[in-house]
Amino acid sequence: MPLEHLEHFLIQTPQLQATRDWYVDVLGMREGWHPDFKFPVVWLYLGDKDVLHLTEGGANVSQNRLSYLGQQSTETQGTGVLDHVAFRCTDLPGMMQHLRARNIAFNERMVSDQGLYQLFLFDPNGVKVELNFANEEAIRHGIEAPVKASELSN
Repeated sequence: MPLEHLEHFLIQTPQLQATRDWYVDVLGMREGWHPDFKFPVVWLYLGDKDVLHLTEGGANVSQNRLSYLGQQSTETQGTGVLDHVAFRCTDLPGMMQHLRARNIAFNERMVSDQGLYQLFLFDPNGVKVELNFANEEAIRHGIEAPVKASELSN
């Protein structure tokens, strides 16, 4: 059930364009492709890898955003703007068994258009952690998510 690498982190901001511009102009990231989530999002890349996801934050986010991502914080300044940290992983059955053995609650979903099977859990500080596995691994092991991303409200 190894973690392979940090996949991305998501910052929620009331200034989506200004935040995007800062990471592009100051740190040299580039904006690139992202799925249509039915709410505003920007994916920023280093080379061919998306490493920073940006979305609207604060108290007045869209219902689509709430349905898809949830929201632990309505902060728009400081470290409260960090919504989640995502890791790419392998051995989905092993990870699920590992989490259950430690009584760690998690939610799961299949995101077919991105080829992902995702587990979401919270660290002791309430930070959301996203674990991403290849959805082929879930299919191979007969694991079905109670929620598929396509079933969320658009």
